[in-house]
Amino acid sequence: METLHSISELARLPGSLFLAIGVFDGVHLGHQAVISTSAEHARSAKGTPVVVTFDPHPMKVLRPNDAPHLLTATQHKIKLIRNLGVRHLLVLKFDKAFAATAPEDFVQQLVTHSKPLREICVGHEWSFGKGRRGNLALLRKLGAQFDFEVVGIPPVTLGNGELVSSTAIRHAVETGDLAKAAEMLGREYTILGTVVRGDDLGKRIGFPTANLSAHSEQFPPNGVYFAEAMLEGSVYPGVVNLGYRPTVSTSKSERVLEIHLFDFDRDIYGQDVEVRFIRYLRPEQKFENVDALVRQIELDVHQARKLCVD
Repeated sequence: METLHSISELARLPGSLFLAIGVFDGVHLGHQAVISTSAEHARSAKGTPVVVTFDPHPMKVLRPNDAPHLLTATQHKIKLIRNLGVRHLLVLKFDKAFAATAPEDFVQQLVTHSKPLREICVGHEWSFGKGRRGNLALLRKLGAQFDFEVVGIPPVTLGNGELVSSTAIRHAVETGDLAKAAEMLGREYTILGTVVRGDDLGKRIGFPTANLSAHSEQFPPNGVYFAEAMLEGSVYPGVVNLGYRPTVSTSKSERVLEIHLFDFDRDIYGQDVEVRFIRYLRPEQKFENVDALVRQIELDVHQARKLCVD
């Protein structure tokens, strides 16, 4: 997949351009409908489909104190979009200057640098431009002016009629309803994190762990989980502990995500690991001492290994 970082780079792409535009946090079923519809229209017209998204999430710039945890930080989002078979991705830097761009000017830039712009595909409620004044109605008006088609994808719902949205998925993950999150995502919920150095306690007690910096992605509830880690194209089962580590730490300033991988002995500091939560095993708890903690970890690992076989 080719990743572009400025609108002007669209000029070097061949054929009529079909743009699927959105924040795409989570790359859920609704987002996939936008991306796949745009790609299908491009194939039919022998044009070039391009996914357009933004970094960071606009809320991080517009209302940083109210910004939600992400379902997918930019690096994770790019990985998921790549997995959809996308060949061209435009990631636009979202800062205060970009936020101040009038919606008409943003579209004018897309028109100017596309050779030509044939279609823009967005979700039905997508808004853009200064003051979020741009919407589907304005896009259609501009499409008529500049001779490009506009497609608004209707809401995607589950079988029970529930609307698929990043907000609903975020709530499901936060409350531990990973089955609902997976249904809305069209895949298991995962967290992408970079392995960072911890205090090496796990290694000293016989259960080395990889500590992950999760780039502000939404955590499920604290506890111990049977999980899988995806690293460099391979999958490794293990046990995740998520929480404040109350047996060995008195700090509650930061939740820690650490995973013990079975039969794994490699230095992976600085590498990105994608963690899939498979089964909740137990809540996080404080033990009398480290020996009691070790005994419980042994039980957790035994239970998780049985799940691997099952």
